[in-house]
Order: sequence, then structure tokens, then C-alpha cells
Amino acid sequence: MSEIILIRHGETDWSASRRHTSYTDLELTPDGERQARALAGVLTGRRFARVLASPRRRARHTAELARLTVDEIDEDLAEWNYGAYEGRTTVDIQRERPDWNIWTDGCPDGESPAQLGTRVDRLLTRAAPLLERGSVAFVGHAHTLRVVGARWIGLPASGGGKLRLDTATVSVLGHEHGRPVILRWNGG
Repeated sequence: MSEIILIRHGETDWSASRRHTSYTDLELTPDGERQARALAGVLTGRRFARVLASPRRRARHTAELARLTVDEIDEDLAEWNYGAYEGRTTVDIQRERPDWNIWTDGCPDGESPAQLGTRVDRLLTRAAPLLERGSVAFVGHAHTLRVVGARWIGLPASGGGKLRLDTATVSVLGHEHGRPVILRWNGG
């Protein structure tokens, strides 16, 4: 049965320092490039009906190093728009807003969880007919892919807060007895 394969990009300087990175277009670090090349072995033998990637260089470069051919750049795979919190860490933000939680509060001048959920729902709706032809790969970012996982299993976007996702990992969404399930999460 067809699956959706979620591939998080390799490490960047900002992901290594836990800084929120959405629209800032960073390159992979040397470790991030090594991580991305290692994904090729994890993905060996998989055939994809379609490979979609975020427009950010870190996602596209990860796909290239993992030996994937990107069929489509999809804006809905871009990372959560962190707005005023771009480039900042959660610890730094919580010095000003001690109770801040991205999964419930969103980001000023950026996206709310509901807005990201709407974007992810569009992505999953477009992917549904592609699954009739085979598996589909999404190459993207931590928070957005976490929301993809949550929405796939019927949780609100905030449910992504329960799904940790490390750099250069592969997660697999599929079905069991006709119901959407997470088959594997945060794997290497």
C-alpha cells in the first residue's frame, strides 16, 4: 500500500543552535550534508510516484544529496512562519513570554497553529490522488512535518507538539485496516 514518506532536511547552523528558521534560507552544515547523503541508504529501494519539497535550499539540497529527484516545489511544505520569532530560540522567547508555546500561541507577525494546519490540510488533499499511483515523499522542515503527522492521524495541528522530529530523519505515514496511522516516526 502507498505511503507518505516525510524527510526532514539535514542540519543547518540555526537548527544546531535550536533557532527558529522559517523563511531564512540557510545552507546545510557539513554535518547536515553528511546526514542528507546518509538518507540515500535509508531510502534505497523506494520508488515514489511524486517527490515534493519545500522551496527552501536546505530541503532541496537534502533531497539532492539523498538522491531524490524533486518533481515539485510546494510552498505548503515551507516551515511554519515564525514571524517576529525568526532566528530566536524558545528559551530566548520565553524570557519575554514565560508561558509561550508555539503549539498553542503561534508567532506574532507569523502563523498560528490553525493557519499552518490549513496549509498542511491542502497539502494532504493534493497528495491523496497521488497515493493511488504510489508512495509520495515530502521533503521539508520539523514543525511543518510534525503537523503533517498530526493531521494525518486526525489530530489538530497542535498535536504536532507531541511528535519530536530530528534533522535528517525519515517518518512513514500509512494505513492500518483502512485507517491513517503513523507507521514509523523520527527514524534514520
